[in-house]
Order: sequence, then C-alpha cells, then structure tokens
Amino acid sequence: MCDASNSALEAVLGQGAGVNQPTHVISYASRTMDPAQQNYTTIEKELLAIVFALDKFRSYLLGSKIVVFSDHAALRYLLKKPDAKPRLIRWMLLLQEFNLEIRDKKGAENSIANHLSSIERESEQLPI
Repeated sequence: MCDASNSALEAVLGQGAGVNQPTHVISYASRTMDPAQQNYTTIEKELLAIVFALDKFRSYLLGSKIVVFSDHAALRYLLKKPDAKPRLIRWMLLLQEFNLEIRDKKGAENSIANHLSSIERESEQLPI
C-alpha cells in the first residue's frame, strides 16, 4: 500500500494469505518530501510514493508478483500515457523492472497508508 500527502510519502509492505484474507504487515516506510517534490501534482506524488516503496523494498520484491494498492485511480491510466513528462517516463521505466499490478483502494480502506503519510511535522528545524 502506498500513499502521498502534501509533505510525506508512505509505504507498507505486506503479504496476503489469500483472497479476502487480511494482509500481514512486513515493514513500514515513510519519508518527508523535499520542497521541490511538495510542488508536484497529486498524481506525481502518488507515483513518487510507488517508486519510493519499490526502491525501499526492492530486495523483497524482485522476482515476485506485486500488487500495489493506491487511492488514486488515475495512476493506471498514467502508466499507459505516451506523452508524459520526462520525470514520469523515468519513473515508469523503473516500474517496468517489477511484475507490477496497480489496484485502486479507497482512502478509507487504505487507512494505514493514509495515516502514516498525513502525519504533519514542523517545517522549521529544531535545535539539538
């Protein structure tokens, strides 16, 4: 499961026991976005979250069938768009390394991913 907010990316690596069975969490990952990434469009942020997750969990995922749950349905169509921005094309090339399927998951059903990506942090750094 992947999600992006205005300032953070989040990913949850899980393994399902079967159809309609609960997913067992293996690992969580999150990070804040730099100021340039915060200016990305929503769909770019969601795709960045997927790229972040695949990079973070790469050693677990190579050679396996991967189902990515995202709450942004337009991602599936973006991956087939021939005239995308160069940044998106680079990311799509990275995604081709994996046996990947993107499925829609409503925000309410993607609660773990939504929760971790929406944690707000102070923008100014605190002294040590």
